[in-house]
Amino acid sequence: MNPGLLVVVSGPAGVGKGTIVRKMLEKDPRFVLSVSATSRGPRPNESEGKSYFYKTREQFEEMIKNNELIEWVEYCGNYYGTPRDFVCNEIKKGNVVILEIEVEGALNVKRLFPDCVLCFVIPPDFKELEKRLRGRGTDTEEAITKRLARAKEEFKYLEEYDYLILNDCIDNAAERFFSIMQAEQMRTKRNQPLINKFKNI
Repeated sequence: MNPGLLVVVSGPAGVGKGTIVRKMLEKDPRFVLSVSATSRGPRPNESEGKSYFYKTREQFEEMIKNNELIEWVEYCGNYYGTPRDFVCNEIKKGNVVILEIEVEGALNVKRLFPDCVLCFVIPPDFKELEKRLRGRGTDTEEAITKRLARAKEEFKYLEEYDYLILNDCIDNAAERFFSIMQAEQMRTKRNQPLINKFKNI
């Protein structure tokens, strides 16, 4: 059985990281998107354990106190975080658990799980990123300006990541990501049982 893996995917808004992650989930059943916990109530099309793990504010604060979350934030009056048990159980099953989170959260995860793999999705250039953001047609001019300023800040942390995934085309980027995951799973440090099998002949 392939060893499980924790993978963090970051990148600026509009770079296509969500689409790349969806391609991975379709490609191999061993790729699992981490399910976050939240203190907000479920929306009509959401379901427990699939969209989120729904908690009361008090339950969430208890999870923080008991160190049950890998990372967490408070956003617009609600808590959001990554449950440690879900991630650890999926890794034990030999799955590749993907966290799609921003830079600060990614670096916190790396401190807690030094063995995790950090991937940053980059556009071909900054102009292309701006073009993609405008092409979505969902943001105001002010929001686009903020997102581009945020992207410039995020790019300052590129060297903290293990891999850059160039998204010049979604299919190419997904292939690059898949190749990285295959290579990471075959690293000697992740395959001690396999090594022992041959050492003890």
